[in-house]
Amino acid sequence: LLRRIRSEFVKGVSRTVIKGLLDDLYHHEVFSSEEKDSVMEEQSGRADRARGLIDMVIAKGERASQMMIDIFKKRDKLLCSTLGLMSSPAGVGELLP
Repeated sequence: LLRRIRSEFVKGVSRTVIKGLLDDLYHHEVFSSEEKDSVMEEQSGRADRARGLIDMVIAKGERASQMMIDIFKKRDKLLCSTLGLMSSPAGVGELLP
């Protein structure tokens, strides 16, 4: 799922949300402090940081990916909705085949 939304995530995620995701993923022990710091220090621009973050999470597997999605939904509901990550109740808003 993260691979599917990667390019739009990189385009749309804010610096504030990136920092929040890093802090939360560190808190949940998905990232070490070194990994967290490397995303912020080694990547200069917002898009590069977003790319680094999502690629590191994808490399860590399904558990880490699902945790990032869950945290992301709480931190940026609008972008998550745009990326198709928010489920709608009883099919409301879904396109018919």
